[in-house]
Amino acid sequence: MSGDGPGLVGARVVVVGGGIGGLATAALLARGGAQVTLLERHDRVGGRAGLLEIDGFRFDTGPSWYFMPEVFAHFFALLGERIEDHLDLVRLDPSYRVFFESPDGSAPDVLDVGADPAANWAAFDRLEPGAGERMREYAAQSSEAYRMALDHFLYTTFARPDRAVSGEVLRRGATLAGLLTRTLADRVERTVADPRLRQVLGYHAVFLGSSPYRVPALYSLMSHLDLVDGVRFPRGGMYTVIEAIERLARKHGVDIRTGAEVVAVEVEPAGRSRRHPRRTGRARGVRLSTGEVITADVVVSGADRHHTETVLLPPEHSGDAAAAWERRGPGISALLVLAGVRGPLPELAHHSLFFTRDWPGNFRDVLGDDTASTVASLRVPEVASMYVSRTSATDPGSAPPGHENVFVLVPFPADPALGAPDDRAALEAHADRYLDQAGAWAGIPDLRARVVTRRVVGPADFAADLSAWRGTALGMEHTLRQSAMFRPGHVDPRVPNLLHVGGGTIPGVGLPMCLISAELVAKRLLGDTSARRLPAPLRRGFLAAARRPERWAAGAGATPSVDR
Repeated sequence: MSGDGPGLVGARVVVVGGGIGGLATAALLARGGAQVTLLERHDRVGGRAGLLEIDGFRFDTGPSWYFMPEVFAHFFALLGERIEDHLDLVRLDPSYRVFFESPDGSAPDVLDVGADPAANWAAFDRLEPGAGERMREYAAQSSEAYRMALDHFLYTTFARPDRAVSGEVLRRGATLAGLLTRTLADRVERTVADPRLRQVLGYHAVFLGSSPYRVPALYSLMSHLDLVDGVRFPRGGMYTVIEAIERLARKHGVDIRTGAEVVAVEVEPAGRSRRHPRRTGRARGVRLSTGEVITADVVVSGADRHHTETVLLPPEHSGDAAAAWERRGPGISALLVLAGVRGPLPELAHHSLFFTRDWPGNFRDVLGDDTASTVASLRVPEVASMYVSRTSATDPGSAPPGHENVFVLVPFPADPALGAPDDRAALEAHADRYLDQAGAWAGIPDLRARVVTRRVVGPADFAADLSAWRGTALGMEHTLRQSAMFRPGHVDPRVPNLLHVGGGTIPGVGLPMCLISAELVAKRLLGDTSARRLPAPLRRGFLAAARRPERWAAGAGATPSVDR
């Protein structure tokens, strides 16, 4: 690459989408010395991790669990920052409350999972004698798996899969093979017999857009997060994470443009090479809905992966993308109810989980029998497992005095017709039913009557507002075939200077994974194929160390230009 500075310093980078992955990528690359423009079609950044303020209530519209704190702290450290200077983290106790459907319609069993592991083992023992010790051992093994994932798998691009194989990985090869060939449900069923405890160990699969009957047992590592590490919450809400990263991106020189909708990635023809045997073109920038073209040396898309490959890329450069997506599984969508409620709700913890007795049937309803299940085979559950957040339990400022902030998430079929204009009344009726169910189980029979304001969001909204594939809420399901090295990579094979960030690529869905994904984009540009984290803090201008910068494009260091 030619230009004023070495490596990729001065390279023009356009980031599409202001979700956490796009924001984090923009901040890192700007610190590295690139000239970065971030384009977000909505009026504020955040993507799935959005914010809604209505009638004095403040709602996080997406992720609400703050897990993997070391991942957040490391990202801030890369930018030379202490996370404590940006977020006020509160440890929750109880971490969450669980309501288990009773077999005869009587009051559900209720279990608090707290911040004290010893108290949790004792509580589990009361449900199933001997289960406390077995779950303690399970949690210890999940901690080992979690550390192995952090050290060897989560921070690798898999450009060189062999770089993730160390002596420790080889020594634990047999264990790892078992975790990959069995499902999480199999692993859990070998640990405890009580169906309630099986649900406590298996519910994390929903965070992966899937079910415990479909994700690999390796994801038992997620029990480390709640049973060992504990659950935290940033005072002011999860959107404070987005606001902090946005501030840092601007501090490092990122030009953030909201209300800027990208409708196409501009691609010029380019031939194949030994390094890029499938290449058909080179991205030269993006086109906005206004017709404006912003040129770039590198384009990073944080938009929905399916949308990028099947809509933003010209057909001659998308290859068999549409057919490939037909073979993938979208995972779950969700029905969200954001409700402002009059009066106190002590019956609900900050996080509350409601589990049906027919768990397998509930998952079959919303996911089908396999990843190839058609939309027509999916069903909206009549009685649903669900998650309810009451952030006002920890953050009273999220609701007006004398009121509570309630967020309900019900796993739903990934069917973009659900909640469409001609189906809106049905979606609202589902919301009514689930509010009544939550109220009945938690002992708040007048819950729905006390709602003073609410918004209901369904798959059609995810499809319209986020261009989400099949209206999914989380992104591509984490089955074995869609995890780790089998998940779509960061570099587009046909347009190699188009990179992807966020839940549609490695390592996966969720805020921590998207932060890691941003770091992996930086590693791709640097040519770093290691499995280790980048050193913190990153020195300013670190993209000068990029290996083979000419592989990305020509013209780094040129003045950003606009064609009309």
